[in-house]
Amino acid sequence: MSFLLRIEHLVAGWQRPATQPVDLTLAAGEIVGLTGPNGVGKSTLLAALAGRATVFSGRLERQPGLRLALQTQDIPPVDGLPLAGRELLALTGASPAGLPPWLAERIDSRLDRLSGGQRHYLALWAILQAPADLVLLDEPTNNLDAAGVAHLTAHLRERAEAGAGVIVVSHDAAFVEAVCDRVIVLGAGDVE
Repeated sequence: MSFLLRIEHLVAGWQRPATQPVDLTLAAGEIVGLTGPNGVGKSTLLAALAGRATVFSGRLERQPGLRLALQTQDIPPVDGLPLAGRELLALTGASPAGLPPWLAERIDSRLDRLSGGQRHYLALWAILQAPADLVLLDEPTNNLDAAGVAHLTAHLRERAEAGAGVIVVSHDAAFVEAVCDRVIVLGAGDVE
């Protein structure tokens, strides 16, 4: 089996189908972008790949023993939670090594003392550094400044070079162009 993930004519949703049929094969070391207008089911497709949404039809094959990490757009509330950044990373098995300097210097701060962008990047880093073969990212550049997007772009390339497969949902065209090997446009029916 030379693929991490293969989907054929997959239709996913929650109470009812929310996507058109999608075909995708993802190999280790590959970064694929999913783009398209709001409402075509990009986030729902990621949820289905992670086993959170319903697969109504089609086929979903994962490499046996595949370890998966999912970053969603949901940001858990941290106000009053006495959890430091280093502790968050430890919960996912992530290492602080490689964090950008602007966040590494704040790693021992409580999460509720970080800015929204710092908290978002730290949560994203916890997912990116988790021991996973397949990383699913849903709008990862939301709330990130230019330095955060640049660091994320470089790190995703490193993760792919180390053998992880990555699927990224994003409306950030510059980010998708910089990081993805292929792009699937949902709702448009073609692959770039």
